[in-house]
Amino acid sequence: MDLFGKDLICTQEWSREELMAVLDLAAKMKRDRFSDRYAHLLKNKTFFMFFYNPSVRTRQSFECAATELGGHAQFLEPKAMRLKTATTAGETIEDAAQVMSRYAAGLGIRILEDKVPYYGAGDELIREYAYWCSIPVISMAHDKFHPCQGLADLMGWAEWFGKGPGYPIDPSVLEGKKLLVTWGHGALARSWCSVQEALLIGSRFGMDVVLAHPEGYTLDPQVIEWTRQNCAANGRTFEETTEVRKGYEGAHVVYSRHWMSPQAYQDGEFLKQQEIEKALQYPEWICDADKMALTDNAIFTHPMPIDRGHEVTDEVASGPRSCIYDVAENRLHVQKAIMALTMA
Repeated sequence: MDLFGKDLICTQEWSREELMAVLDLAAKMKRDRFSDRYAHLLKNKTFFMFFYNPSVRTRQSFECAATELGGHAQFLEPKAMRLKTATTAGETIEDAAQVMSRYAAGLGIRILEDKVPYYGAGDELIREYAYWCSIPVISMAHDKFHPCQGLADLMGWAEWFGKGPGYPIDPSVLEGKKLLVTWGHGALARSWCSVQEALLIGSRFGMDVVLAHPEGYTLDPQVIEWTRQNCAANGRTFEETTEVRKGYEGAHVVYSRHWMSPQAYQDGEFLKQQEIEKALQYPEWICDADKMALTDNAIFTHPMPIDRGHEVTDEVASGPRSCIYDVAENRLHVQKAIMALTMA
């Protein structure tokens, strides 16, 4: 399978076989992390990391990935570049993308909720870079999707229900498992990217999916429709509910995370404080031990950073059935695999 030069903006746009190629290689790279077999795949090559938004795991994991593959990850910010915007003169995306393509082996872009004037603007920007670039463009999280996180999630869940870390990924262990993606009470006004990827990738690999949220907090209709279609194609079920406890019943994977409402933007402005104040009116939407007791001994998952005490209690997040650190570690391994397959 040849993935060289392929963009990764959303997992839904890759075939299941292509996603499995990433997961298979990621598992091998995790088992033989510092093997010479992989240490020179990106020798003398540079990966540009273009951050509109800051991060913890994303920058660290991509820099480690590039280093362990023998390459270099270069940090870029818009404020350090003279780029054209709606209100300022500067270089167009066409020109920037074509020049970047002459320098680097790949380009990653991270652009989230507070750096765009409306939902979907980040997706439009990353796709415009992908259109003009002759190198692969990787989403490092944007306002719609977070493909690297979705792959790390799936890898972590499959390890928990399979033989564990170090073994080949067997996605069949997730078939028929129930994934609950539930809105979490919180004060961070977060984008939809991570939860939407969880819906898409869980449904692609044969899980029953439940999406739970208060009234007024539904997600992108296109993503919901894709999730419904994925479930139907696998003979699985999809359900959306506004009941806080219902989705926990019989669940095997619980993903509790806060996300903003569809009314988060107005006249080109992200209404962060308004979103925070609105969200804090739903303290019952927290993942706690009482709700987890309704599950089928479920694991708790989260892409981090966690808003502890709002999205989930410490008892659950730091409990014996929490896979948060495994999933965070897997960001490194799936990103190494993505970079190797698309850039080496």
